[in-house]
Amino acid sequence: MHVLVTGGGSGGHVIPAIPVMEALRAQGHQVSYVGTTSGYEERLLNGVDMQYHGISSGKLRRYLSFENLKDVFKVLLGIVQAFFLLGRLRPDVVFSKGGFVAFPVVLAGWLRRVPVISHESDFSPGLANRLSRPFVRTLCTSFAETRIPGFSGREVHTGSPLRPEFLTGDAVRGRARFDLPADRPVLVVIGGSLGARKLNEVVRLAVVPLTKRYEVVHICGPGNAEDLQQPGYHPLEYISEGLADLLMAADIVISRAGANSLFELLTLRKLCLLVPLSAAASRGDQIENARYAESRGFSLVIEEPALRPETLIEGLVSLERQADSYRERLATFERKDAVAALLDEIKALAPARH
Repeated sequence: MHVLVTGGGSGGHVIPAIPVMEALRAQGHQVSYVGTTSGYEERLLNGVDMQYHGISSGKLRRYLSFENLKDVFKVLLGIVQAFFLLGRLRPDVVFSKGGFVAFPVVLAGWLRRVPVISHESDFSPGLANRLSRPFVRTLCTSFAETRIPGFSGREVHTGSPLRPEFLTGDAVRGRARFDLPADRPVLVVIGGSLGARKLNEVVRLAVVPLTKRYEVVHICGPGNAEDLQQPGYHPLEYISEGLADLLMAADIVISRAGANSLFELLTLRKLCLLVPLSAAASRGDQIENARYAESRGFSLVIEEPALRPETLIEGLVSLERQADSYRERLATFERKDAVAALLDEIKALAPARH
C-alpha cells in the first residue's frame, strides 16, 4: 500500500502524523509526504523514512488582506502541482492532517479518484479541513464531540496520535537527566512556541515565589532561555530528547492548549494549568480545547488576558488544593490507541481504488 500524507503550516499539523507514518513503514507500506517548498515540514520530518515532495502553498486567511489575492494564485498552482504529482506517484490513499498545504493535495486526490482520509486535532475544525469537507471520505477526530456541519462521509473518533516514547517515560530517569532533586516537587512550563512570549514573561516575573515551592523546568524556545541566577530555576531553549521522562517527573505542567500537547498531558494524566493562546493571536482553537478540558474537570485554565504573576500563583495553589479531584477526573480520560485506529481506517479505504 502507498499512503501519501500531507499537512503543514505549523508543527501541530506535522508532528502527529509522524507516529502514523512510522507505523505504516513498520508494516512495510510505502509512505510519501507532501508539504511546502519552504522545507519547514521536511525539517520536522527529519529521520522519518519517507519521500518528501514540496508544492506551492498560500496561507488560508480568515480576514481581508491584499496577500489573499496573491495567495489565490499560489493555491491554484499548488492544486496543479499536486494533481500531476499524484498522477506520477499513484498513491492508494491520501491522509491529510490539515493546514494550508493540505487543501490542494486533498482536492487533487479527489480529482484523481484517490480516497482521502483526514484527521482533525482540535475541538473545532480548521479552515483547511472545512474547505476539504466535500472531498474527504473519512473524517477522524481527536475529540468525540467534533463535527463538521454538512459532512456526509464517515466520521470516526480516534483520539490524537501520540509519539510512542510518551508512553514509556520514566520519572526517575527524568529527574536524573535534568538534575532535579528527589525531595522537591517539579513544575514544568512548556513555553517553547512562537506564541508563548507572554507566558514566558509571566513565569520569569513569578520565578522567586515559584522556586520557593517547586523545581521549575522552563522550556522557553530558541533564543529565549535567559540565564536567571535563581536556585531551582532551570531554563531550556528546547528538549531534543527526554521530554517524556521530564513530563513523567513533573508534578504539575503549565502549557498552552494546542490539541497535541493537551492530549499528551491528558494521556499521561498530569495535573495541568492551561493558558490558551488568545483569540487575538489565533482562530480561538486553543480556547475551545482548554474549555473542553476544564469542563470535564481535567485541567485548570487561565485565559491569557488574565495571566499575571499573582493569578499564576493563585492558579497553582488552587490546582494543588483540588489535586485529588483533578486526578479522579483524569483517571476517567479514555486513552485511545489513535495510531492503530487511523491505520485501520487508512487500510479500509485502500481497496476502494482498485
